[in-house]
This record gives sequence, C-alpha cells and structure tokens, in this order.
Amino acid sequence: MEEILFCKGGGCAAKLGAGVLSRILEKLPKALDDENLLVGYDSHDDAAVYKISEDTAIVLTLDFFPPMIEDPYLFGKVAATNALSDIYAMGGEVKTALNIVCFPESMDLNILGKIMQGGAEVVREAGGVLCGGHSIAGEDVKYGLSVMGTVDPKSIAKNDTPIAGDVLILTKKLGTGLVCTAERVKEAEPGAIEAAIESMTTLNRSACEIGTKHTVHACTDVTGFSLLGHLHEMLGGTLAAVIMSSEVPVLPGALSAAENFLYTAGGQRNRNYVGDNVVFMPEVSFAMQEVLFDPQTSGGLLFAVPEKEKEEMLKELRDCGLPAAAIGYITEKKISEITVR
Repeated sequence: MEEILFCKGGGCAAKLGAGVLSRILEKLPKALDDENLLVGYDSHDDAAVYKISEDTAIVLTLDFFPPMIEDPYLFGKVAATNALSDIYAMGGEVKTALNIVCFPESMDLNILGKIMQGGAEVVREAGGVLCGGHSIAGEDVKYGLSVMGTVDPKSIAKNDTPIAGDVLILTKKLGTGLVCTAERVKEAEPGAIEAAIESMTTLNRSACEIGTKHTVHACTDVTGFSLLGHLHEMLGGTLAAVIMSSEVPVLPGALSAAENFLYTAGGQRNRNYVGDNVVFMPEVSFAMQEVLFDPQTSGGLLFAVPEKEKEEMLKELRDCGLPAAAIGYITEKKISEITVR
C-alpha cells in the first residue's frame, strides 16, 4: 500500500467549513421560478428534491472525499455508504448512482479497482443501479457517488421542520473523525477502527424505512458538520434543543482520542462555526464536547419525533441492530440555542 494514497485528511472531515460554504451559497441566485423544485440549495437540507408528478419526486445528491482509512476496498464502501445517506435523510429510496473518481495516473490501477468494487457492492446492497461515472487524473485519490432516488412529495423528511416537544433520536454512534485520526497516527484503542468502519459501512436504509412508519417532523444525517452543526441547521433559528450527553452513543476509542488531543481540523471548524450557539454545562467534559463537534463520515440519521412514538421507534431501530438512542429534545426558542447537559 502506498502511504501517499491515504489519510491526508479524508472523509467528511475534508469538507469546507459550514461558515465558508454559507457565505458562498448566499451569493448565488435562487431558483425561485420553478415550483417543482421542492428543496434546493437555498435551504440547508441534505439533498435537492424535484417533483416530476403528483406522487413522485426525484432526490438528487452527490458526495466524494479523500480516503480516511488504509484499505481501498473498505474506503470505497465507506464513501458509497456516505453518499447514499442523503437520499435516506430525505426519506427517499435509492435508484441510481454514478461514480465520481479522481486518481493519480502513476498509481496502481488495482487500487482504484478495489475502491470501485467496494462502492459498487454498497450500491447493490442499497437496491440501486450503478450506471457509470466520470474520472479525472489528479495528485490525490478522491471517490464518491452522484445519487438519484425517489420520494413521495407529500412525505419528504426535511431537516428544519421539528416541533417543540419532539424527541431527538440518533441512530449511530459518534466519533468516526476522532477514531480515524487516532488510527492514522497509530494511537487508536484496540478494536476502535474496526468498530468505526462497521458503523461507516452500515447503510441508513433500515433507519429510513423505520422512520417512514412513524411521525417524523424532521430528519438529517449527521456528517461533516458534526451532531451540533447539523442540529443547529435543524433548529433553523426558530427553536432550541437540549442534548443529554450521557445518552449520546459514542464509538469506542473516540473519547480517549479526544482526551489525547487527537482532534480533526474539521472538528475545530465546527466549533468555530456553531460554538457560540452552544452552552455546555460544567459536568460535560471537554472530550465529550469534541465528540459532539466531531465531523462524522457516514454518520447516522437524527430524527425529531413526537415523544409518544419514542419508545416504539427506538425498539424497532434497536431490533434491526442499530445503537439508536434518544439524546435530547426540542424546545421553544431560548437565549441559548443548544444546551448540553
């Protein structure tokens, strides 16, 4: 394996910071002249949604990034799982995918083959069809997918429509950025990277399907902007939230990585972007704060659901093997947007 290939700052930690991205997007013209564009880039949602009939809309997204793990086959699986996640975050069903590839011409093409094999297997697992793609030559490896799915226009799971009193349910453990960073410098706890890879290669398909059977007021997938960053977008400036840090599921090795100052640049960008909107109670450790700001690669879904449906939904999620947990709740707007206890 060529060391120059992997782990230069990959996964969703390689994203542009949310603050920089917002300043760019707000200057672009809004597509307000097409009533069929139900969700566009003028919102902070996870994918675009375009209505093609009264009962069908297409969901469009793409995602790609540099490697965050050494194994090219597993990297391909992680990147594909992550790219498909935005379809599930909108409550949709995956239909087709196209490969997005940047690869050095001087590098062994067998490595690229393993990456694309991993991605193809994930698309097949999701029930989608891999139709082709586009590649360019470059100095660093990057891989991902452009994905198309479908959703009923009346059942779109938007990310910024929670209701005060909703319970927040998270379907995967946090800490992928911290664990991958620790692994990169050979300081990860035994078994930590294996647990992170298992999480990052678990499709959000089952979680999405369970969500469609319940009253989901809002949904997003937790990726590069961290739990707190994506929650900030969910609140939309009109509501507030309380997070119970003791209830947040965390990957093994993530807290110890934070305690050993093995942070990601993406995590610090997230803290800078949303930190002023968060109040941490004194009992919340700095390591736990870092987990909550940690950029997730192929993270879980974050649902806002009525309290009366919490227990049934949690049972269904856990019955299908997901480490789902109720981690907090939505409140009316307060002085502090997000309070972590």
